Amino acid sequence: MDILITGLLLGGTYALIAMGLNLQYGMARIMNLANGEFLVAGGFAAFWFYTAAQVSPLLTIFIVAPLAFGLNWLIYVVMLRPLVKRAKSHGQLEVDAILTTFGLAFVSVGIMLALFGGDYFSYSYLARPITLIGDTYALNRVTAAVAAVIICGGLWLWLNRTRAGMSIRAIAVDPKSARLVGIDVPKLSALAFALGGAVTAVGGALISTFLTLDASTGVLFTLKALVIVIMGGVGDVRGTIVAALLLGILETFVATLIDPGLTLAAAYLLFVLILLFRPQGLFGRRTT
Repeated sequence: MDILITGLLLGGTYALIAMGLNLQYGMARIMNLANGEFLVAGGFAAFWFYTAAQVSPLLTIFIVAPLAFGLNWLIYVVMLRPLVKRAKSHGQLEVDAILTTFGLAFVSVGIMLALFGGDYFSYSYLARPITLIGDTYALNRVTAAVAAVIICGGLWLWLNRTRAGMSIRAIAVDPKSARLVGIDVPKLSALAFALGGAVTAVGGALISTFLTLDASTGVLFTLKALVIVIMGGVGDVRGTIVAALLLGILETFVATLIDPGLTLAAAYLLFVLILLFRPQGLFGRRTT
C-alpha cells in the first residue's frame, strides 16, 4: 500500500508535467523540446517569490500561469506558425519544430544561467509529514498531487465538454478537415500551445516545493514527459494521466524493492515495451 500511494503521488506529478507537452504536441502538433525549460522557469519563479517575499507557491501559480501563457502564445505566433504554414507534410513540420525548439531550449538555459546562475536551488515549503492510511508522506508532495488532479481533471472536462476544447481535439485529428467545418485552426493551435506552456510552468512551480532544480535539468523533464505522452497516446489526455500513474508506481516499486539507480532504466524499458506492443498508445486504436 505504501508503494502504491507513493507511486500515485509521484504519478500525479508526472501527469501534470506531461500534460503541457501533450497539449503542445498532441493538440497543436508542435514537438516542443524546450518544454522542460519552461517547467524549470516556473520553478525558478516560485523559488524567487517565496524566498524574496514569502509568497506561497500555491499563489505564485496564478502569476506564473498567465505569464507563461502569454510568452508561449508569442513564441508560437512569431517562431512556430511560419513553420506550420510552410510545412508540406506533418513529417516536415515535426522535423522543423524539433530543430527550432531544440535551439529554443539552449537559449532558455542560457537566459536562466545569466539570471539565476548555475547553482541548484531548493526551499522548504509544507515540508512536514502527513498521515494517509497509516503511513506518513510529505505534505508538499501530497499538495502537488492534489493540484495535479484538479488541473488535469479541469483540462479533461474543458477538452471534452466545451466547444473550444472539442475544436482543438478536432484539429489534433485532422487540421484540414477542421478548417472545412469553420474551425479557426491557427488561433486554436496557438491557444493549445500557449495553454500547454502555462500548465508546464505551473507544474514547475508545484514540484519546486519538493525537488531540487537547476537551469540545466529541463531536458530530463522533457524526456520524461515525452515518454509519458507517447505511452499514453499523442493527444489523449486520459492516456497521458494513466501512463503517468503507471510510470510513478513502476518507478516507486523499483526504487523501493530493487535499486533506486534502476528507476530510469525501468521507465525506458516500459517505454520500449509500449512502442513494441502498443505503438498507438494505451487507449489508441490501430490504423490500417
